[in-house]
Amino acid sequence: MNAHELAETARALVADDKGLLAMDESTSTCDKRFAKLGIPQTVEARRAYRELIGTTPGLAESISGAILYEETIRQQKKDGTPFIKILTDAGIIPGIKVDMGAKDMAH
Repeated sequence: MNAHELAETARALVADDKGLLAMDESTSTCDKRFAKLGIPQTVEARRAYRELIGTTPGLAESISGAILYEETIRQQKKDGTPFIKILTDAGIIPGIKVDMGAKDMAH
């Protein structure tokens, strides 16, 4: 991505008073939340949860971009539609969560 594309994406993310949705968590964090609620800690349960979020009616009315976890980038709705396509078709810009520990940030 060049500087112009980056600037255009940044402008799109803050247009129309919309916000960003950190719609995802790491597998371990999601599984901890599920365990507390008695939800099975499986790939399928996480996929169904993410599908519920990504297909929420009217989501794009308030959200311009969604931060996804690496597992989600490769997942699809039960009907086979990739989550990335669902978001982009709704006008939501997908991005990926990148964790950087203190060690990585020092370099």
